[in-house]
Amino acid sequence: MDNKTMLEGILWDLKCLSDLFMHGSIESGTPSLHKTFKNSLNEVLTLQNELYNLMSEEGMYTVTNVAETKITKTKNKFEPTLEDA
Repeated sequence: MDNKTMLEGILWDLKCLSDLFMHGSIESGTPSLHKTFKNSLNEVLTLQNELYNLMSEEGMYTVTNVAETKITKTKNKFEPTLEDA
């Protein structure tokens, strides 16, 4: 397994953990438990950000800019569907 694939897997795991900790903090029944989940969420978000930055610096995670016209075209394509919902 190459480094990019391994790091993408770790990044995915961190995203899943952040989702679990977020729900744990929202649904926790006591202030102590809420604080524990909230602290864990913040730690995982920090790790996720650090890993994303590392991958970006190494050219493993790139973001492609999209022209505003393409965004508008896609929005207009789905807007009638959203209005019907």
